[in-house]
Amino acid sequence: MARAFVIGLGRSGVAAARLLQRQGWQVTVSDSGTADALKQAQQQLAAEGITVELGQRFQPDPQQMQRIVVSPGVPWDLPELQQARALGIETWGEVELAWQTLSAVPWVAITGTNGKTTTTALIAAIFQTAGLKAPACGNIGYAVGEVALQSLTPDTAPLDWVIAELSSYQIESSPSVAPRIGVWTTFTPDHLSRHYTLENYYGIKAHLLKQSQHRIFNGDDSYLRQVGPQQWPQACWTSVSGRATVLGNPDQGAYIENGWAIAQGDPIVPVSALRMVGPHNQQNLLMAVLAARLAGIEKDAIAEAIRCFPGVPHRLEHICTWQGIQFINDSKATNYDAAQVGLAAVEAPVILIAGGEAKAGDDTSWLTTIQAKAAAVLLIGSAAPTFAQRLQEVGYSAYEIVETMDRAVVRGAELGQQLGAAVVLLSPACASFDQYPNFEQRGDHFRQLCLEHLTA
Repeated sequence: MARAFVIGLGRSGVAAARLLQRQGWQVTVSDSGTADALKQAQQQLAAEGITVELGQRFQPDPQQMQRIVVSPGVPWDLPELQQARALGIETWGEVELAWQTLSAVPWVAITGTNGKTTTTALIAAIFQTAGLKAPACGNIGYAVGEVALQSLTPDTAPLDWVIAELSSYQIESSPSVAPRIGVWTTFTPDHLSRHYTLENYYGIKAHLLKQSQHRIFNGDDSYLRQVGPQQWPQACWTSVSGRATVLGNPDQGAYIENGWAIAQGDPIVPVSALRMVGPHNQQNLLMAVLAARLAGIEKDAIAEAIRCFPGVPHRLEHICTWQGIQFINDSKATNYDAAQVGLAAVEAPVILIAGGEAKAGDDTSWLTTIQAKAAAVLLIGSAAPTFAQRLQEVGYSAYEIVETMDRAVVRGAELGQQLGAAVVLLSPACASFDQYPNFEQRGDHFRQLCLEHLTA
């Protein structure tokens, strides 16, 4: 029996292991961690006949493995993976493995530095409202491997579309993925500790769009607008500022005019139907509507889906209103650009909760928006001293280092009353890994604390 080796025991790795086993491979999973959650997964997979090795560093061996499948969190340029490829061992990402099963189904693939989760959720909601079986997966909802595995289950209704949010990590290890529709939401410096240069990061995302039959670009993104139709002559472009600002052929793109989202020259839905705030969400709306029209979905289904769309957890998610102050969870803002967009979108004055595990990036616009909109900033996590220094450097002194989320929520409520704030906003501008396993658990903790302390 052919042997496959999966690196990483997260959700994607587990899905890949089960999919490989279904395809007849003898599967071993390797993870360098030893946490209790990994041990539980190890026991579960062992009961299914899948071997899991914990606390060990993977070493390629052509005699023991004919295929290697890599979870998104594992660097593609890991020396052991480079060695495996040099030895001729077939090496794929988890999304590539799923693509081999699902390539007969049309995909909408959404990538971008920011905005991709909301856009993906909107697209999936529209397709599903139109009666299509079109699960959201990848960086959102299910792992793509889980969707592929489910599609092989007997008596399962066939998929109509796959709606996949794909990060740069997933794209670089999945070169064959060729979507029917590719969407590029934004492009700003991020993940440079992994990709090293902006050019590498751009090239990875550009590969996905080059593989796509139809291409949708956010024409209001300064970087994408700069490369423009010269590099992407066949693309469809979007703009929130009207027909005159659409790059390329406006009749192929989407824009906002007179309060309506217009796609391919056709008014589709009033922008006011979307319950999410901020021009960035209007841009997400345009990209989702245009993707739906390219897929042949009728206007009525699009409009109904937009009117009923509840928003995305952890992205400007309204938690509660207490003493007239809104508490909003924007935990998914894990870099400066996303945090700046979130802060700009809410009503001032704001009590901002920021911090976590800092990332490289340009914080200039974020700091400028803090000066304009924040009555106070509460700093948590390992980035707190660095953020405090940066705030001092720009002449902003209304900050406090509170260290933990518990203290931040209590102090945010106190300051909100004292300073007449409209909003207490968790928008960290950081990864979560210093205090939480992921941004979802960080946002869930914020939600839990707000509901415990403020609505009792």
